[in-house]
Amino acid sequence: MNTQSEAKLVKILICAMGGEGGGVLMNWIVKAAWAKGYPIQATSVPGVAQRTGATTYYIEMLPQILTPVSPKPIFALIPTAGEVDLLIATEAAEAARAAGNGLITPDRTHLIASTSRVYLMPEKMAMTDGRLDNERLRIILDKSAHKSVLFDANQAARESGAIVNAVMLGAVAATDLIGVELEDFIEAIKEEGKAVDSNIAGLEKGYAIAKGTHQIQKDAVNFKMLPQSLSKRGFPESVQPILQHAINRLTDYQNKAYAETYLSRLGQFKDSDDELLNIVARQLALRMSYEDIIRVAQSKIRADRFDRIRDESKASPDDLLTVTDFFKPGIAEISDILPTSIGNRLMAWGEKHDKIENFGFGMAVQTTSVFGFLKLWFLAKLKWWRPKSYRWKVEQANIDDWLGMVVSASLLHNKFAAEVADLARLIKGYGSTHRRGMRNFLYIIDKYVRPILEAGSIPNDAADKLRLARNAANKDPDGSDLDKIFVSNYPEEIIVE
Repeated sequence: MNTQSEAKLVKILICAMGGEGGGVLMNWIVKAAWAKGYPIQATSVPGVAQRTGATTYYIEMLPQILTPVSPKPIFALIPTAGEVDLLIATEAAEAARAAGNGLITPDRTHLIASTSRVYLMPEKMAMTDGRLDNERLRIILDKSAHKSVLFDANQAARESGAIVNAVMLGAVAATDLIGVELEDFIEAIKEEGKAVDSNIAGLEKGYAIAKGTHQIQKDAVNFKMLPQSLSKRGFPESVQPILQHAINRLTDYQNKAYAETYLSRLGQFKDSDDELLNIVARQLALRMSYEDIIRVAQSKIRADRFDRIRDESKASPDDLLTVTDFFKPGIAEISDILPTSIGNRLMAWGEKHDKIENFGFGMAVQTTSVFGFLKLWFLAKLKWWRPKSYRWKVEQANIDDWLGMVVSASLLHNKFAAEVADLARLIKGYGSTHRRGMRNFLYIIDKYVRPILEAGSIPNDAADKLRLARNAANKDPDGSDLDKIFVSNYPEEIIVE
């Protein structure tokens, strides 16, 4: 046993999200330490809703049995930046937030964090893909901690049939940092008497992972690999990952022939520089898998969606779970799947009578009921009809027009062409979101891109102006700031290749 002079306080901070049971993890650590006879103190600070802050649990303990003459340790109530020995985070962004606050330091802190993500509100609200870069998170966490064990704890919990905090507890036991062994934690779980077998299974799973892992495990995406003959096609290696994702996406969206159409369209950019080719490959796949009622129905009935909802709601296998989806289709959404001539007339009527944005009827579909599921299943099976629909004809014509502009722009300047291609980021979503994005896209195209292409010459700031316009449209979907960017025509200086 250490003498008092050899022992030092161990400071542990747990960063969890509300409802995850971070308090259970704290209690297991406290009970195991008490059973060893260690002095320990634990406090908690509740976070706020909507992912704007974690619920934190702070523990200070002295891994030593005190004698009657030993001085009693003095514990703090809150953590101090630069003085945390062990930080446990059940979500990657929470670990990064703690690092930003100075609670993870490379000279001291042992970090245990799950790489799984629950998106922050700013990530969800962004008009474009607002998600944090997982690779950037990895770099931040790797540089911040003295030692780190980073893995997908949610996946490990599912595999072991346990809650995520049981897995994290196993990783804590593997650190050998706090003077509490695996067997001590097993006894703490048994003493609590709740879901003992599954929690011990999760504990052992986390322990095994942490003993063999000291670096982040990148999230794996399991795609059904298609034959190389479909994806390679003479395209450079740099674009192959995008092609594989795109082919799987479009095959699922429509069929293999549609994926072939994608490769055929992309073929005209095969010899372009990597930046342009990658942008076109990504945006073309997204545009060709546009959101319509059929696609929405497809996504609503997927088995993994129900699994995710059950997991996020913390429902047990024995709980009855009811999922109700709310829809409000309008003139545009109905026209999308009608035959071309009928859909065209209905859209013209809606625009004439100002009904596109001002008409819709609400529907509540209980997706977990037999009847409700069959409604969406029937819609999802209408993939065969999609090429005969009004929306299909409109989208394919728009895609070909956009690709033609990118080709024309590439003959003038590659960077300008890349920005023209990337303007497609504005076109996203479903319903009014899609219409606003398309309106801004066409505004920029008609106001700036087409005049340049018709003139056959490029102003020096052409690419920069397009980037500014795209960013402005993303920040303000109503497009009120776009006019300010295009107040003046392009300057006299021309870029020469």
